Amino acid sequence: MKKQIRSFGFAFRGILTAICTEAHLRFHIVAAIYVIITAFICGFSAERLALLFVLVGLVISSELVNTAIEKVCDLITTDYHPIIRIAKDIAAGAVLAIAGGAAAVACVFFLNAEVIGRFFAFLTSNPLAFAALAASAVPAVLFVWKGPAGILYRISQRKNN
Repeated sequence: MKKQIRSFGFAFRGILTAICTEAHLRFHIVAAIYVIITAFICGFSAERLALLFVLVGLVISSELVNTAIEKVCDLITTDYHPIIRIAKDIAAGAVLAIAGGAAAVACVFFLNAEVIGRFFAFLTSNPLAFAALAASAVPAVLFVWKGPAGILYRISQRKNN
């Protein structure tokens, strides 16, 4: 049992390392959060929510595998090599394919008058929720752009001034 618990720790460390170093992963995480929040606001069925959660897991997982492949390739050589380029391009292509499929499903689910109407009705009847959602945009952009270390650094700088 101790070995399994340690394995979970290694896995979480890997995810946190990737979050701190990979802007694309942070983008996918932020997009997933907004998609899931919107799905709950719009009252999606359990089946639709389940599909969204599976797609989020696939996109995040493919981004993690892509990152692992890139790191191994960088360990092998930092010089340009055509086969390393091909491996990295194929891994990135896998992420693009899965993310494209997830985006297509999201378009089917979200881009219809009923869902859009429910979303805006919720926001207009809940001004605090609207304010919270709007206010979350700046930290979300900073998280994607600078990562968790960048955000914590900015917060610490404000406290020191």
